[in-house]
Amino acid sequence: VSAAFAAVQHLQRMYSLEDVFSLEELEAWLKKADAGIAKLGDGTPAAAWLTELKIDGLAVNLLYRDGKLVRAATRGDGTTGEDITHNVLTIKEIPQELRGGGFPAEMEVRGEVFIPSKEFAEFNEALIEAGKAPLANPRNAAAGSLRQKDPAETAKRPLKMFVHGIGAREGLEARSQSETYDLLKEWGLPVSPYSEVLGSLDEVLEFIKRYGDKRHKLLHEIDGIVIKVDDFATQRALGYTTRVPRWAVAYKYPPEE
Repeated sequence: VSAAFAAVQHLQRMYSLEDVFSLEELEAWLKKADAGIAKLGDGTPAAAWLTELKIDGLAVNLLYRDGKLVRAATRGDGTTGEDITHNVLTIKEIPQELRGGGFPAEMEVRGEVFIPSKEFAEFNEALIEAGKAPLANPRNAAAGSLRQKDPAETAKRPLKMFVHGIGAREGLEARSQSETYDLLKEWGLPVSPYSEVLGSLDEVLEFIKRYGDKRHKLLHEIDGIVIKVDDFATQRALGYTTRVPRWAVAYKYPPEE
């Protein structure tokens, strides 16, 4: 019996992010988060913000046990997703076995599966030449690719993945999100080249402007910027609402036709 698309319970919930749609809203959110950190009253330093691109793709959760990929699932409702292991195994960038050592006995790795802009254009050209209808956009194409029953069909699509976080983990001693990215990269997982740890609102705003100016010249399509408190202890102290983490936000660029 195929496990394809069977319901999968995530070991740790995959939260969505709070969205803000203007720089004024973002500034208000960052000031509120800073005030929350100040209220912790335990000498917690002002936040360093891990700032990265919001990939326009499909969220996927990878489960590794003893360094081996045992399951891949869609985000679903955040608690329960669908098993897409058969299709994720066709994505070359995702290691079926982690490199080196020191990785946790069990670890959920979260990331985004996408089709790079250049490969998407080339794939559509090939479809048109073959007399087929082109795909509408990279995000829908990525999602549709992971919904194929036959992994041989998925393997024909130029899918890639960048990992951007971890869920449940057993024995991971990293102190921050950025330190975790370094470890994930060492273990052979694909980490985005577009992330920086920034120390102030002005630096975050400059990052947003810089990537807004060149958003169509990047490896992949983006629809915004994600800003996270880098330090894990501070993340835990700030906690979650019923819906979103209090330590992360997504700034959305104005929509385009």
